[in-house]
Amino acid sequence: MKKSTPLKILFASSEVAPFAKTGGLADVSGSLPAALASLGHKVVIVMPLYRSVMEGPYELNSIEGALEVPYRGRVLKDKVFYSELEPNLSVYFVRKNEFFDRSMLYSTPEGDYFDNADRFIYFSRGILNLSKLIGFKPDIIHCNDWQTSLVPSYLKSLYMYDAFFEGVRIILTIHNLAYQGIFPPEYMAVSGLPSEFYSLNGFEYYGQMNFLKGGIVFADIITTVSEKYASEIQTPEFGYGLEGILKERSSDVHGVLNGADYREWNPETDSNIIANYNEKSLSGKERCKKDLIKAFKLKGPEKAPLIGIVSRLATQKGFDILAEAVGTLVDLGFLIVLLGTGDEIYEKQFAEIGKKHKGRFGVKIAFDNALAHKIEAGADMFLMPSRYEPCGLNQMYSLKYGTIPVVRATGGLDDTIKEFDTKTGNGNGFKFAEYSSQALIEEMKKAREVYRSQELWLKLVKNGMKEDFSWERSARTYERIYHNALARR
Repeated sequence: MKKSTPLKILFASSEVAPFAKTGGLADVSGSLPAALASLGHKVVIVMPLYRSVMEGPYELNSIEGALEVPYRGRVLKDKVFYSELEPNLSVYFVRKNEFFDRSMLYSTPEGDYFDNADRFIYFSRGILNLSKLIGFKPDIIHCNDWQTSLVPSYLKSLYMYDAFFEGVRIILTIHNLAYQGIFPPEYMAVSGLPSEFYSLNGFEYYGQMNFLKGGIVFADIITTVSEKYASEIQTPEFGYGLEGILKERSSDVHGVLNGADYREWNPETDSNIIANYNEKSLSGKERCKKDLIKAFKLKGPEKAPLIGIVSRLATQKGFDILAEAVGTLVDLGFLIVLLGTGDEIYEKQFAEIGKKHKGRFGVKIAFDNALAHKIEAGADMFLMPSRYEPCGLNQMYSLKYGTIPVVRATGGLDDTIKEFDTKTGNGNGFKFAEYSSQALIEEMKKAREVYRSQELWLKLVKNGMKEDFSWERSARTYERIYHNALARR
């Protein structure tokens, strides 16, 4: 394959694995820059210096000089720290303890932090001034979600005539359109942006300031995390009020499917599971199933089909229809394990359901990375009945582990899972279209029938394990997008 011209890429994100994480944004922000660096590009990641970073086992170095950030009529100064991750890849941390030295990233169980607008106004200005401070003149600035969505508008106003940023192109990736960063209109003045940017063609949104809307308006290219989601967000059902502006910019909206980090999610090398295995030797998967049954103290027969679920507990993820379906699934002979945290209503509801079906439905309300790996390896099927799913990563992990995804046909789930055809032997999983508990149950019945045929099930498992959703594929697509953006006048 022809080698791409090396680029200098500044990747701005509010969370990056392994330093700080609440969800898939962190996984992408940890994996995509590494994949780009491995292709020969020079990548600098910029993120806030959270408490989790300061207290973590990371080797941090401070740079000479202080980062200066204009904020509410003052110029705030603070240290900048960095860590060299690998050749061509560094991460820089913007410090401001009054904003980022907190137990959580964006909120507590009681709700969002009251000053989130201030925090990410400061961070967005800090991103650009840090780039100048360290002398990293980027070709591309790649922003992610509402927390960095002010950067495009800063570049096209306050920094428009700054020679340092001449020719830079701005990419904005929307990971989940439901989260937009909507704040009272007085934050326009706090941001320091021109007042004329607060309009229907800018940040104004029903009398509020919408950070993500401004990012969509002023970015050069907008990407989402799957092709299907790129089209879905341009419809009233999935557009969350921004479908109009996205449709106006449809020629600049591209879907790029996320990748799976096979350095961490690979049954051949996974240190979290009791036995390693691969497509040619699956005996280790049987041991992993026994280990998972033991971990959740399940009492059903080992040959019963075992469903795994690892998820944030929220309506978006389909937990309303799952709650309605659990009793029937247990009656159909399925064993089920669930790991996750989320909305209090679902945490309580599924804890009660677990008690009701003790021995058949194991529930752990927690974040437990090692157990998540055990579930991927030990389950026969992995259930993702999402109402909407921009991309989804667990279905990709599941395929690698020979654990068959059963998903709702939405967003990235629809892009990655192909319905198994028992006649041709083609396909890698099961999917249903209607958002209902009955449709979920009917699809699980189909999966159970295939599971009862050892020959068909083995064919399906091997189909899944052959799939390649590595990050290199996604990084190559971003290379093309970056170069196309730079070729524009």
